[in-house]
Amino acid sequence: MPPVMLALLLTLSLIAPGAAAAWDGVDSSTGGSVEIGKGNLVRSGRTIEVYDADAGDYRDVEVQSIRRFGGSVEVEVYDSDSGEYRTFEMDE
Repeated sequence: MPPVMLALLLTLSLIAPGAAAAWDGVDSSTGGSVEIGKGNLVRSGRTIEVYDADAGDYRDVEVQSIRRFGGSVEVEVYDSDSGEYRTFEMDE
């Protein structure tokens, strides 16, 4: 398979879970549950809505990076409400 095609497939596989249905995961620093809601396009530079179970509220965060590790996807975001960078480990 050509490298360009492989890169496209990898990118689509990272984006698809956030676009199709709710995507469950945890905040790696707190262990609290997070959910990226249906309809969010998870892509670097985009603002997405996340349900933060610890806060009991929805938050808008900006996606900084997306990386695949084993059976999960690591999504680093900037939370402008708290002024912090957060890392979510999302189920694949």
